Amino acid sequence: MTQLNVLIVGGGMISQEVILPTVFQQRRAGKIRDVLVASRRAQTIQTLRRQFPNENFHAWPDPDTVNPQESFPDIYRDAIQKLKPPGAVIVATPDHLHTPVILCAIDNGFDVIVQKPLCLDIADARKILQTAQTAQRYVYTDFHKRHDPALRACQYKYRRGLLGEALCSHAWIEERREMPLKNFALWAEQSSSFEYIGCHYVDMFHFITGLMPRKVIAFGQKKFLPEHGKNAFDAVQAIIEWENGSVQYVQSSWVLPDANPNLTNQGFQITCTEGEFRADNADRNSNFVSTPNGFERFNPHFFKPYLDWDNFDRDYWTGYGGESIIQPIDDIIKLHQHPERRKQFLADFEKTRPVPRQAMIATAVIQAARMSLDRHNAPVILDQNLNLHCDI
Repeated sequence: MTQLNVLIVGGGMISQEVILPTVFQQRRAGKIRDVLVASRRAQTIQTLRRQFPNENFHAWPDPDTVNPQESFPDIYRDAIQKLKPPGAVIVATPDHLHTPVILCAIDNGFDVIVQKPLCLDIADARKILQTAQTAQRYVYTDFHKRHDPALRACQYKYRRGLLGEALCSHAWIEERREMPLKNFALWAEQSSSFEYIGCHYVDMFHFITGLMPRKVIAFGQKKFLPEHGKNAFDAVQAIIEWENGSVQYVQSSWVLPDANPNLTNQGFQITCTEGEFRADNADRNSNFVSTPNGFERFNPHFFKPYLDWDNFDRDYWTGYGGESIIQPIDDIIKLHQHPERRKQFLADFEKTRPVPRQAMIATAVIQAARMSLDRHNAPVILDQNLNLHCDI
């Protein structure tokens, strides 16, 4: 079996909580050989070493040779040069830094897995698409909501014609204020709740229906975060008209109180001509109360540790948060096992995976939303090629 060498670029929250546990577990399963991690600061590498004391990985920058707090914004280039084929690069940097890492990985001959969104600018998305097609490289955007079984069930029933045609939809995804004030404090002003998490449900509407967006109007509020030193939107709402005239309303924010029992409140509803789907994707009616952690609303579907069936002294992680990383790892292994069929496999993946042609739909919508916000909530039109037009 082909074993991949995997480089993770970015050592923040998503790498610590989902990506690295998944990659280490896939290494134990025999799919991965060497694991590499590149982060801007050696301080992050120190954190990862403490968090995963029993896992070996190569790291840049080296905490033993540099100031742990010094920033090395281009260190990923050194790490990519050291990555040996067959390899894959997982991009887990802040949203606005995705593009140069993706392009560098492609230029060095590697396939890529990138955290959602693909990027923030449709021009960058087109460049990634063209570069990947020319090099015949696989670039997968990790929209993990596609793997949520509740939402996959909605896609199944819709695509099988059981719900009829989409009419309207409401999605909500809101996070605690610790995200912009603590976890993403260094870059929260470069993004928003809609760009960072709202994009999930934009992609989900397309994933379920196959429709393309045609118009976006966005609204945003700045009240709490500016008072706490961040010139960022507390909340952003977007109204998206799709090509069949259906309308989706996406509600996003990241200023929920830290005492909120969920890190993320989220749900999805869609009304169609022959039926409706409605789900709370956070409250799965499974809760804990404990002295150390207080009240916990437990979502067993996303990504949680359990006792390993074969070794009760070891954690075994499972859930759709990991499945959305395992799927592209398996795809990349398949591409290396059958190099003569790479072109055909890549063409097939365009129909079923969030590779650039699909992932750029969410990028176009979030850029249109930003354009609408900048123009006092003016409507932004998207043509069939996802070009953006605004008369104001």
